[in-house]
Amino acid sequence: MEKRNKWTRKLIILILTISCCNNGVFAQQDFLSQQKQYARVKTAVAEKEQSIAENLRKNELSIDNVHVLIVAYKAEKQLEIYAKKKTETTYKLIAVYDICASSGELGPKRRQGDRQVPEGFYKIDRFNPASSFYLSLGINYPNQSDRKKSNASNLGGDIFIHGSCVTIGCLPMTDDKIKEIYFYAILARNNGQNNIPVYIFPFRMTDNNFQIYKKQYSQNQEHIDFWTNLKSGYDKFIIEKKSLNETVDKAGNYQF
Repeated sequence: MEKRNKWTRKLIILILTISCCNNGVFAQQDFLSQQKQYARVKTAVAEKEQSIAENLRKNELSIDNVHVLIVAYKAEKQLEIYAKKKTETTYKLIAVYDICASSGELGPKRRQGDRQVPEGFYKIDRFNPASSFYLSLGINYPNQSDRKKSNASNLGGDIFIHGSCVTIGCLPMTDDKIKEIYFYAILARNNGQNNIPVYIFPFRMTDNNFQIYKKQYSQNQEHIDFWTNLKSGYDKFIIEKKSLNETVDKAGNYQF
């Protein structure tokens, strides 16, 4: 009897363990269902699911097997979506969107109220399905580099990729396009990608462009030094098409 009870207890523990693990997986995979409880996300899925599924298939990807990476260029006012399969390491460009408004100038954001769009290497840290700007994806500004590079007491925050086509320091899209971008991000999160990279560059940092902007900003050595650091990350990503494993040194410079 004691032996039977022992094996019964072991079986119950095994069943509970499997149940807990599965619940964890289901909770991760159910992020899309959670988001669809919000009217705007539900609308976005209804309107965009078919076209996004077709675009993914065209790129040998699928709704249930995709991770994404976002790249934005301030001067060109463009935002790009790169994607890959979950088990792959190399991304491919699958969509390009126009950023429909801008504020500030080229150069990093260093304080609250400067109207600047950040520049650097970030991640999506929030999904806001009931945003004042239709739908929005939060960016983890200020990051470690921003904090070390700024002497301001208040660096600001609440930087988003969002709809409504208005901005003070964010990356605004039309409501129609944010539906697609937000949906891509939901799919990636639903597929287990907890860290979605967002790389924001002042301009497309080709060698030729960099020389042009170095001349244009020759009186601002601080910008040039910072952009030189960003360009090392830009070059690495453009060549390898892999997410960057960046760290930050004591001066706030990125290392790759």
